[in-house]
Amino acid sequence: MCYHLKTSYGTTEAVIDDNCGISKFYMIADVLSDELKVKFINQIDDADALCWDFKYKKHYLTLQYSIFNGVSIIPHPVVKDVQTSDKIVREISGLLVKKAF
Repeated sequence: MCYHLKTSYGTTEAVIDDNCGISKFYMIADVLSDELKVKFINQIDDADALCWDFKYKKHYLTLQYSIFNGVSIIPHPVVKDVQTSDKIVREISGLLVKKAF
């Protein structure tokens, strides 16, 4: 597992694990759903990637899985308040790290 934050394109991305299988994506989705009570509002499932959008504290985020990049949480491409969005990404990723993801 390799957890880290990276800033690309002006927003923060939380890479939960850059070398994992799809089962970890589903475990993280369950934690977000059960503990943070998020509801996934849009799910795109491709052969090599999953992108599930959700809303948390009035911010739209995406839980993303890629066979090349692992599992990440990223803000939606259209972010009005970058600082608050980055704070929310850090908050969620901090919770997941405490869960030993």
